[in-house]
Amino acid sequence: MAILELDNATVGFGESHRRYTVLEGANLKVHENEFVAIIGFSGSGKSTLISLLAGLLMPDEGAVRFKGKQMKGPGPDRGIVFQNYSLLPWLTVHGNIELAVKQVFPRMARGERRDYVQHYIDMVSLTGSEAKRPSELSGGMRQRLSLARTLSMQPEVLLLDEPLSALDALTRSVLQDEIIRLWEEDRRTVVMVTNDVDEAVLMADRIVPLTPGPAAKLGREFPVTLDRPRERATLNFNPEFKKLRNEITRYMMGINEDAKQLRVASDVVLPDVEPIRIGIA
Repeated sequence: MAILELDNATVGFGESHRRYTVLEGANLKVHENEFVAIIGFSGSGKSTLISLLAGLLMPDEGAVRFKGKQMKGPGPDRGIVFQNYSLLPWLTVHGNIELAVKQVFPRMARGERRDYVQHYIDMVSLTGSEAKRPSELSGGMRQRLSLARTLSMQPEVLLLDEPLSALDALTRSVLQDEIIRLWEEDRRTVVMVTNDVDEAVLMADRIVPLTPGPAAKLGREFPVTLDRPRERATLNFNPEFKKLRNEITRYMMGINEDAKQLRVASDVVLPDVEPIRIGIA
């Protein structure tokens, strides 16, 4: 049984003739301990999809299920890391994590909580920055703090909403490796959305493309059978990697061209899409 499931889920915004359907009939099954990457163009509804899986949005039609039960809202069993960090600027590194820990583990003793928070600070290599506020941190450090805060809640499913897209190439590579390392340590279920083909192939067990909107759907799935650990230094020379990357890229270009043709035929104005990213940093 899937731990997380979208069953013919449809969601849109607006009313009557002005309504914009973001996702239509989306189906997805994520199994326990699996790392799934949802790849799509900018504006295709990736963040809406993550919000559905987190319980932050409810579908207009269809269902979202967690462990076989219909989801009724967000919960600590599904932790989300946002693209924009979403840190509280008046709290320190320690304080941002501690606030989350207090909400999830309200009965934890003060001393135990202090050590517990420090464990997650050390885990993401922020040791020595405990008293710093987000404004004193670099972008990469803020994203590591956001990741530590989410992990400290011990969610069964980790949802990543393009958490690395705003970072420079070097920092992005470091955090990709950090997320993979943390996942390999405890095999938590992970769903990540991205517009980067190489990032998806490097990190995931399975890649599911999202068609361009409006009324986006989840398309053909691509299993990633590359052995772990995956060395980024040699991955570009791996024939299996190159074949998979090319297959996914051709598929994404194809569905984007189909969407353009549909736009011309129906005279529907669609948002411009950002190209998918190709190339390991």
